[in-house]
Amino acid sequence: MNKAIEYRDIKKVYGGKAIIEGFSMSVEQGEFVTVIGSSGCGKTTILKMANGLVTPTGGSVIVNGRDIRDENMIELRRNIGYAIQGSVLFPHMTVEQNISYVPNLLNRKNKKKTKEAVSKWMGIVGLEEELRGRYPSELSGGQQQRVGIARALAASPDILLMDEPFGAVDEITRGQLQTELKQIHEKTGITILFVTHDISEALKLGTKVLVMDQGKIQQYGTPAELLLSPGTEFVSRLVEKERQDLC
Repeated sequence: MNKAIEYRDIKKVYGGKAIIEGFSMSVEQGEFVTVIGSSGCGKTTILKMANGLVTPTGGSVIVNGRDIRDENMIELRRNIGYAIQGSVLFPHMTVEQNISYVPNLLNRKNKKKTKEAVSKWMGIVGLEEELRGRYPSELSGGQQQRVGIARALAASPDILLMDEPFGAVDEITRGQLQTELKQIHEKTGITILFVTHDISEALKLGTKVLVMDQGKIQQYGTPAELLLSPGTEFVSRLVEKERQDLC
């Protein structure tokens, strides 16, 4: 398999202090990698390096075989979907306008193609057609989050970055969104890098799980490997309840 994202000996310094050092890992194309760890361990920093929102102090970030330092950042980000907690929609735009924002930039004159993309992704994320003309303030939290995911997917990106996207919704909606996202991954084969603070979510969604603590990798493996063979004491404590639930 080819590597979609590769981190090579990454270092990140904030205020004279290295919060990430010697960080190396890769995400294979088509993988769904969930990232979990203690607060302030560098999860979001690593995620944002993949689309150039954060620049490493040292080391290289390689996306689809190319060092992103040599890339046009606007072009790079057009091929990488990005969804964050609370969805952060454009409040003055309707659901349709929000979802079609990037496809409009790409298709320009082909409005029919853009309209079809909006309909396709609204259906996939479970949004009714009647919501097309509504504004974010007229939607529930779960609907807003679905619009955010549809917008991130509407340009058919190769990679989708997600930073605790379901953190602001209720438990029932969260479960529905998890199921829908898993199905989207299975249908599209898109590469997903997903930051969460919920170990159950990480194990449920990820084909692989990256566990971090204090800027370092504690373990990187399948959910089964984490549950059956935790690599460190930190990982063992993290998955303890999940292991008990299996027994």
